[in-house]
Amino acid sequence: MSETNSASTQLPGAGRRFLNGLLPENPTLRQLLGMCPTLAVTNTLAGAVTMAGATTFVLVMSNCVTSLLRNLIKPHMRILVYTLTIAAFVTIADRFLAAFLPTMSEKLGPYVPLIVVNCIIISRAEICASRQGPGVAIADALGMGGGFLLTLSAMGVIREVIGFGTLFGLRVLPEQVTVGGVVMWKAWTIMILPPGAFLTLGVLIGVVNWVQMKKKARQSGGQ
Repeated sequence: MSETNSASTQLPGAGRRFLNGLLPENPTLRQLLGMCPTLAVTNTLAGAVTMAGATTFVLVMSNCVTSLLRNLIKPHMRILVYTLTIAAFVTIADRFLAAFLPTMSEKLGPYVPLIVVNCIIISRAEICASRQGPGVAIADALGMGGGFLLTLSAMGVIREVIGFGTLFGLRVLPEQVTVGGVVMWKAWTIMILPPGAFLTLGVLIGVVNWVQMKKKARQSGGQ
């Protein structure tokens, strides 16, 4: 019993869980989870923010419920309980979008229901919510959801501005700039297509890894 209590006290607290989700353990850029919506719905910032918001809602609610039931869930039933809990809140999110944001709901299509199998949510239920109290579980969910939002928003801004010349549908760059009959700028159609998603994600992952390497190098040099 004492060994179990000792192990639980070594788990990160609410503050650490939250901060870890933003960058050190960013679910997309560091753990490479949730790739399907990351690549599929980030050609506009509005779609990216909506998907991240729906995912965060499901993540927070499922973490909270899992944490409250953690002492009642039998080990062999845990994945089933996680999936049913997540599916219930995904249904709520899906119906909410259909009722209040029908255009966005239609645009996101099947990707909202697919939140059910998003590895970010299942992994947080297993890693954190099933082991720690509701406060820590909610902080963990908010951190991971915030990290997911940051990643999807960054991709949405880059792809929409370069691909469409707009941001939230408002034009911020001309479709084409011509000087002396020479086209100096034209929206990159490739950025709103799947190759643009892979390119943008790869660049962001590279930048984050470079920053983390530089940080570790400075820490090593300081020691």
